[in-house]
Amino acid sequence: MTASLDSTAIAQYLVDHPQFFVEHAALLGEVKLSSPLTGRAVSLQERQMEVMRDKYRVLELRMSELARHAEENAAIANRFHGWTQQLLRTRAHDEIPSAVADGLVKHFIVPQATLRLWKLTPEHAGTWYTNGVSEDVRLFASSLRAPYCGPNKEFEAVGWLAGAEPAAADAVRSTVLLPLRAGGSAFGLLVLGSPDLERFSASMATDFLVHIGETASTALAPLLA
Repeated sequence: MTASLDSTAIAQYLVDHPQFFVEHAALLGEVKLSSPLTGRAVSLQERQMEVMRDKYRVLELRMSELARHAEENAAIANRFHGWTQQLLRTRAHDEIPSAVADGLVKHFIVPQATLRLWKLTPEHAGTWYTNGVSEDVRLFASSLRAPYCGPNKEFEAVGWLAGAEPAAADAVRSTVLLPLRAGGSAFGLLVLGSPDLERFSASMATDFLVHIGETASTALAPLLA
């Protein structure tokens, strides 16, 4: 009785004896495999070429994806650089809040941006960037351990985007809320808004948002009491 051949054992034999097809080269043309691409029988050599082409296609797609991500990251880095330069050129302390918010709109093409600050020196009292800050907002900012990025859930702070046009806040469908900190304590909240629900989604990576919050906090720190 002939023992049935174990396919695993055969595969292992071929791995252990790489010279097998050198010694039996004629088999390369005789062994027929079913091609998943055409459905017809092909030689071992043809099947190997199909497998290699598939691998190259996967690699090409991966390289294309990596190149796209690299271009996106470079574009973000250039925008960040331009925004930072604008902050460094701003000398007057009372002009820094506008430079932070307006710079984000200009360099990052954000539809709306604003901020509010507290714990500042007395000369900043009554300015646009200190008005309308409730205790609830302060507690909310202190509770944020990371940037909030997602749909507008009728946040009180989103109302700051309205300015003289209350309807502007109602049009905000997605938002970013960035706590501004110094010494581990929150002294402000930066708000970005968009009418596009997908512009700021919960699935977004927040690395650059963290950097924006840290840079804005450093730029605004001289206003603190």
